Amino acid sequence: MYLDFEVKIPDVPGRIGRFTKGGTTYVRYVESRIYHSDRKYNIPNHKTIGKLSATDSSMMIPNENYLKYFGDVELPEDRLNVKRSSCLRIGTFLVIRKIMEEYGLPNILSKYLGMKDCGLLLDLAAYTIITENNAAQYYPDYAYNHPLFTTGMHIYSDSRISDFLVSMSADQRIGFLNEWNGSRDHREKIYISYDSTNKNCQSGNIEMVEYGHAKDDKSLPVFNYALAYDTYNREPLFYEQYPGSIVDISQLQFMLEKASGYGYRHVGFILDRGYFSKENIRYMDKCGYDFVIMVKGLNSFVSELILENKGRFENSRECNIRQYRTYGMTVKRQLYASDTRERYFHLFYSDQKAAAEREQIDARMERMMRYLETLKGQKVSISEAYKEYFHLEIYEEDGTFLFARERAEVIERERDLGGYFVIVTSEKMTAKEALELYKSRDASEKLFRGDKSYLGNKILRVQSDEAASAKIFGEFVALIVRSKMYTLLKDEMFRMEKKPNYMTVPAAIRELEKIEMVRGLDGKYRMDHAVTATQKDILRAFQMDANTIKKQADDLSGMLFKYDK
Repeated sequence: MYLDFEVKIPDVPGRIGRFTKGGTTYVRYVESRIYHSDRKYNIPNHKTIGKLSATDSSMMIPNENYLKYFGDVELPEDRLNVKRSSCLRIGTFLVIRKIMEEYGLPNILSKYLGMKDCGLLLDLAAYTIITENNAAQYYPDYAYNHPLFTTGMHIYSDSRISDFLVSMSADQRIGFLNEWNGSRDHREKIYISYDSTNKNCQSGNIEMVEYGHAKDDKSLPVFNYALAYDTYNREPLFYEQYPGSIVDISQLQFMLEKASGYGYRHVGFILDRGYFSKENIRYMDKCGYDFVIMVKGLNSFVSELILENKGRFENSRECNIRQYRTYGMTVKRQLYASDTRERYFHLFYSDQKAAAEREQIDARMERMMRYLETLKGQKVSISEAYKEYFHLEIYEEDGTFLFARERAEVIERERDLGGYFVIVTSEKMTAKEALELYKSRDASEKLFRGDKSYLGNKILRVQSDEAASAKIFGEFVALIVRSKMYTLLKDEMFRMEKKPNYMTVPAAIRELEKIEMVRGLDGKYRMDHAVTATQKDILRAFQMDANTIKKQADDLSGMLFKYDK
């Protein structure tokens, strides 16, 4: 399919060629070269990217391959929308549109962005979900073969997207978040899972990017991104972005103030061990918020509490939490010496966890001992970490390392604590209820993994603070939709007798993308084939069926015929 405008023939030495067929000269691009050992030379793999202009030998009429290989080149935006693919993938689009409309996202966003920019933001959210990519230069290729939310299903260029991201204001983003959270039922008691991650960024022009505690590439500067997730209704509520040097434990109190500002009063917070501190506990008490928090690993207080109660619950059927193959019991204690309240300490033990952790301890000790063996007779400086587990004998005269003996009591104590963990709650509840609440964090943790893996947002590809903030906002809108897709598919799979592998979000998208409309000679789009049995299973999760798809495909066809005509 050739577009109806001209572009400069790309200047890529050694990769651009021409050939003439039937009186027309075509421009082709060498995508790769394949070496044939029998012939002893490379054979180029050509892709036709356009045909030569009839009036200017430096210009050509591009096709869809040009968009694929040279999507970063600015295109004439006013002409780009004239043509679209003869084959449109509609399945995932229709599912995403249904979720967006049920949440009222188009209405809320249009109030703050206007109809034109609202459609583009929704398209960018759908683009990141479907393609698992956030690079603006590839958006035209996506828009070429998908229905769109923009007025007239207009296809915008990547340069227009860049302008849009830079132009979005803080007032627009804040307005959406205020209304999104204002629409929640603040009377019901909910638990909010709060967690953070950081993202790499190589741009030097973004103020919030700093060197900090990077979780991926330690050599790159980062910014932090945190998400508050309603575990009861299974919806993202709000997000935060803040400089990379700020640690999680310091940010929590600012988040609690934001939650109060959004109207959340009757709530509790589910936090991981990174947020545990006396100051944060006191602040949550002051705000009247309950909490469910995992306490830090093997600190002395937790260790003593476990050892004190060891043997009281690990084999008791009354303490068995079958769903998680775990045993648990609850005791009341103060969390720290100056604590003014008693908290509920929920102690848990798992045989599987114990076996795995003890194996890890033994393997770590073996590695450490082998390393120390290689240092015998050398003048070396040995890390403090080794001194925790080994008595190190060093010749005092010149500092030569002689040998190491295990500190058996330390290693045995750590092995004794294998399989145990502790969750603290401010509200009275059973060990089973505490574990179920904490496990509800899984959904928000999967959101973070999906954000980086399935939305292409491991690294932001922007050059300014305004564009970065807008892209994070668009990512949050995409997370709202993808989270709903995840929960609906998970619920449907739970109801099914079998557990098929196509009920995950990525697999479902791959199947739904096979639902296509093709354009006939009369210019109208029609469904290419019936909905398959697998696609029907997936659509059932979204309360859709083959008739729904057929009707909406007919509606899309009428709209496209009108727009393209």
